[in-house]
Amino acid sequence: MSLVTPQVIPTDLAPDSYVVMGVATCYLRQEGETLALEVMEPIPSAYLETLLQGTPTAYRHIWGTHLEAALACDPTTLTPTEGPAVQRCADFEQRLVAAARTYQSRPQATTDLPIGTHRQDLNYSTAHKRILNPKNKVSKADNVKQHKYTHEVL
Repeated sequence: MSLVTPQVIPTDLAPDSYVVMGVATCYLRQEGETLALEVMEPIPSAYLETLLQGTPTAYRHIWGTHLEAALACDPTTLTPTEGPAVQRCADFEQRLVAAARTYQSRPQATTDLPIGTHRQDLNYSTAHKRILNPKNKVSKADNVKQHKYTHEVL
């Protein structure tokens, strides 16, 4: 019995399509506090290359897998003994399909992290926190000063 609903996988992708998954530390701002979350999300091929080159990242753990296995993966099984429970990212299915397509267009990226391979030797850093619910506060100081003739026909 498959846990994947057929409408989730488009006809141009096979259930055994390659995709890379990762667990990242993200943050939510609630009532003046910043709460840490562990989020499972797909990683596109271009970002995988930067991760493997040592770029600082919020990802703790990445692995290569199949599209169908990623859809069926229970994030609670990835929860460490300490810290918050792992949860799926927003728009998980759509982002997963989009990431799988990036590996179809760049098949050479699949050799960097073969299916079943896990990596935890990433340059993990939370110096630049990934805030999932940022709020932009716009003020009058943000307005750009324009010339008085900007909106006039001369």
